[in-house]
Amino acid sequence: MFSDRTNWKLEANRLSEALAKRRKSGQPVLDLTASNPTTCGFSYHAGATLRALSDPKSLVYEPDPRGLFAPRRAVVDYYASHKVRVGVDGIFLTTSTSEAYSFVFRTLCNPGDEILIPEPSYPLFAFLAEIQDVKLVPYPLIYDHDWQIDFHALEGTITSRTRAVIVVHPNNPTGHFTKPHEITALNKICAARELAIIADEVFLDFALTAGPPSSFAANQGALTFTMSGISKICGLPQMKTAWLITSGPEEIKARAIERLEVIADTYLSMNAPVQYALATFLDQRQGFQTQVMMRVRKNLSELDRQLELQKPCARLDVEAGWYAVLRIPATRSDEDFALLLLDSRGVYTHPGHFYDFPAHGFLVVSLITPEEDFAEGIKLLLAMFADQP
Repeated sequence: MFSDRTNWKLEANRLSEALAKRRKSGQPVLDLTASNPTTCGFSYHAGATLRALSDPKSLVYEPDPRGLFAPRRAVVDYYASHKVRVGVDGIFLTTSTSEAYSFVFRTLCNPGDEILIPEPSYPLFAFLAEIQDVKLVPYPLIYDHDWQIDFHALEGTITSRTRAVIVVHPNNPTGHFTKPHEITALNKICAARELAIIADEVFLDFALTAGPPSSFAANQGALTFTMSGISKICGLPQMKTAWLITSGPEEIKARAIERLEVIADTYLSMNAPVQYALATFLDQRQGFQTQVMMRVRKNLSELDRQLELQKPCARLDVEAGWYAVLRIPATRSDEDFALLLLDSRGVYTHPGHFYDFPAHGFLVVSLITPEEDFAEGIKLLLAMFADQP
């Protein structure tokens, strides 16, 4: 009765089961995996946010497959603040970056075609690809003082079915940017093999390093699809607003936009109130981002302070985003350590294998966790490793 593409293993993993059991029993949990900014104690301009959703123009239905002009113009202004020039005609508004991925996959791929994805990275891609009948092929990111693309391995994964390379910029959870020389190399590889670049930039605004980060949104070296949205930029995941920008050589870009327009017109998924509110949401982003970066920096400083007091654990370099990767003793699996930490200390973390780290010895923690909880959770985490034989 059901399609093969939805034949997923839906049983909870051991860590999720243990977390649910602990919470059901009423035992305390220090959650170091926080990802929902609306529940992390940040302040929002509630009045202005709600008023923005009551624009009378929303009472008139004006369908546009790319999204209404005014909110697309607000996206142009957002990139202008990054000193990136994008054209309003190449922007498509979507309800989420997940929808943007589906548009791109449908534009580029026949069933069974391949998309290259970085590893480690966010685990959502597998579901998005399977739903679209697309095969994901990983290419490795390697860590040597900082993260970098293994281009030799990447080129070795390209086949006649490969259609695009995904770049998460900055990556989640490693928190590294794709460097300018890597962008040049990607353009050269993709242009020569008629592949597209798919750039996910949802954490672009949260840089910890000096200097403004670059964006793929105006990339001209190869057909490029750049996506982002207000889930992270404004801390408003519930408002369901994102966008997709097409750039690259003019002829191939125009052909891509024609196809995207038909797909978007088929769904017309964006609602008018949120579209008209988008400019206001983007105007308010600085207040939210300032709060986030203050907390991220404080938690990162606290993490480093505690790490200096012990030997077993360290953290990997992070350039941007909301997460930190801890290197831990690889004397057992990451999941076993996460289970032990939850059971014995009441601290919940994500094991590295959730993000397809190639080996054991990694835990991922969220830097937007409220500061007191973060400090106590890290203290308990490091104490557990100090007690290990």
